[in-house]
Amino acid sequence: MAIAFKEWQVVCDALASGRQAILLRKGGIHEGREGFSFAHDSFFLFPTKFHAQLDQVREGDFQPEKEWEIGDLIVIQHHVEVLFAVTLKNWDDVAALLPYHIYTEQTVRERFDWSGKGMAAGSIHLALVKVSKLQTPWRLEYEKRFGGCRSWVELPEPPAEVLKSAVPVVWEADFQEISREIARLAGREIS
Repeated sequence: MAIAFKEWQVVCDALASGRQAILLRKGGIHEGREGFSFAHDSFFLFPTKFHAQLDQVREGDFQPEKEWEIGDLIVIQHHVEVLFAVTLKNWDDVAALLPYHIYTEQTVRERFDWSGKGMAAGSIHLALVKVSKLQTPWRLEYEKRFGGCRSWVELPEPPAEVLKSAVPVVWEADFQEISREIARLAGREIS
């Protein structure tokens, strides 16, 4: 099985364009007793429409649509590698990340302040991610098991050529510069 991370289509677009290199997550209703964690070092991006609300992002071009229905064709176009993941507990550290994502400050603050499902108020998960575009997109039909308010979904095994064709969306030198700054803001060291 392959693992996919569900994220709003507009955020997937920001990651795909190189505009965003981080993921911020608190967790979903179906995350389990322990709550959310960046439990996987690599995964596919699974675009969702359900929560894509214009007032929750500062930029991005999308038309609100109905969430996927069983049988709809999903096109998986990106794969992600996690360079590091950390839980931030200081709002000033989280606020300093504003230039590196498209969420509104209010959206991030609401996530930061929310408590439940194993997460205390005053915290949020951050992952620095390296995104690659699949030159051979992976097409699969939407299934009921992909639904619900959960971050992770299991997908069938992808065709062999899918990952072989992946190309980073940001030049390595540019990505290294961004990574160093995000790591500094998150209090992490990366090589």
